[in-house]
Amino acid sequence: MKNYPHPIIAREGWPFLAISLVLAVAVSAWCVTWSIPFWIIFLFVLQFFRDPAREIPQGEGLVLVPADGRVIKVERASDPYGERDAILVSVFMNVFNVHSNRSPVDGTVQKVQYFPGRFVNADLDKASTENERNAVVLKTNDGQTVTFVQVAGLIARRILCYIKAGDVLARGQRYGFIRFGSRVDVYLPLTATVKVAIGDKVRATETLLAKL
Repeated sequence: MKNYPHPIIAREGWPFLAISLVLAVAVSAWCVTWSIPFWIIFLFVLQFFRDPAREIPQGEGLVLVPADGRVIKVERASDPYGERDAILVSVFMNVFNVHSNRSPVDGTVQKVQYFPGRFVNADLDKASTENERNAVVLKTNDGQTVTFVQVAGLIARRILCYIKAGDVLARGQRYGFIRFGSRVDVYLPLTATVKVAIGDKVRATETLLAKL
């Protein structure tokens, strides 16, 4: 099964692509040599905002990775948004990863909370509590709570989230986007079985994060 309700290039990137393309073409008309850096910028923007279709694994109790990147943390922690003890799994995204964010589970959104903050390196532990972030607390169809948090990074300056409390999400459904390097924290029930380890490279939706 695939979830693909949008073009291959994320709509969030269309303005950036248009601007970089116009600049590259304009400079090319003046001097081809001087236009090379502008074409490199255009290609970087093009690859950053790619948003390919993903296969969605099927099965009961599956929790899917919500973002492309590298697992940097797997530990027991306090979920400040769901107000409970939980297992925290953090995925760090660099500027070469796909930055579209997708729901890890099926369920109903209980609340969405945005917090302004700093822009320290998203690879650091303090980024989870000090950086700009947006938390989604979701109740699965069998009554379990899963929290996923978009965290801005050193370069990322814009978190985009398109859902609200009461919305029903499907596993693998696209719900937001973070521009230019960041991380996503996932808080799981203590009874969940984590299927990834620190250092693993993961792909949104296609990689199994845990099983409830």
